[in-house]
Amino acid sequence: MGLSFRKTINLGKKTRLNVSKSGVSASRKIGPVTVNSRGRITIRLGKGLSWRQ
Repeated sequence: MGLSFRKTINLGKKTRLNVSKSGVSASRKIGPVTVNSRGRITIRLGKGLSWRQ
């Protein structure tokens, strides 16, 4: 198992800046849907359950 690094910085109530080993990205939450600047979409389906595209 390798070592991983991730730092999340809140830029507002629904916007985050994510810094990791692979680079920097921003994400915006709109209700149960989170959209990432790299094109990833995550939908929260319930407590502890989500679907990611």
